[in-house]
Amino acid sequence: MGEARSDEVETAPDRVWTIPNAISFLRLLMVPVVLILILTGKDVAAVVVLVCSGASDWVDGVIARKFNQTSRLGRFLDPSADRLFIAVTLIGMAVRELIPWWLVVVVFARDAVVGALLPFMMRRGYPGFPVHLAGKAGTFALMYAFPLLLLANVDGVLGDVAWVVGWAAAFWGVFLYWCACALYVDQFRKVVSNDLVASGLRR
Repeated sequence: MGEARSDEVETAPDRVWTIPNAISFLRLLMVPVVLILILTGKDVAAVVVLVCSGASDWVDGVIARKFNQTSRLGRFLDPSADRLFIAVTLIGMAVRELIPWWLVVVVFARDAVVGALLPFMMRRGYPGFPVHLAGKAGTFALMYAFPLLLLANVDGVLGDVAWVVGWAAAFWGVFLYWCACALYVDQFRKVVSNDLVASGLRR
């Protein structure tokens, strides 16, 4: 949430009708579909949709870079779709008691912290926090952890392996997610410190 390269956002064209944006819109339309599939117990179908979403996320990035179709809207839609997929997957699985609610709280609390700082940053001319490797890796880990935890309901070796790998990825993803949050908070601290210096309140 609020993760964006400041230089990229400032220089990206203000375009709407591009192929990457169309793919991102389609991804957003699939968000409620995933939630319904999870709540109705159609876990394999939900996993297929999540995998296709992850693949489309990679495809629209390749198209945007290769054919120079980056845009400000795309910079917003792409991470927003990722966050929504994570959110609905978490909520759906928690409702079915496939994962504990504390995991939902831990993930949402991180986004709440970053979201609370974002308006302050934007008022000072920052379009968002810079993308850090920890944040990207954490999001990626969570994006494949939850489909694996859905597959853990499948009987046999596949389900057992999915449960182990899925939980390992979930814990690793949460750790990296909060590492990125710490980096954003540190950047916020530096902006506040610079403001105080500029106003003469600190030397």
